[in-house]
Amino acid sequence: MSSPELQPTPALVRELAEASRAFDATGADPERNCWMSVHRHVHGVLPSEYDIREVPEDLYLAVLAERRRLDG
Repeated sequence: MSSPELQPTPALVRELAEASRAFDATGADPERNCWMSVHRHVHGVLPSEYDIREVPEDLYLAVLAERRRLDG
């Protein structure tokens, strides 16, 4: 089971979805940018080129869905 700070609460999901927009300048790819936002939240750092650490799939999918909802 995930730790409480990794549970996809509405507030956390929205925060991470909005944070994913900061990466749009380097590539307008919502899937990538949401993954980077979740990775930074989970691991405390942005992924490196060869970073293979996983992120909680349920959190990532919730953030991606929220990002798509926000983007309309």
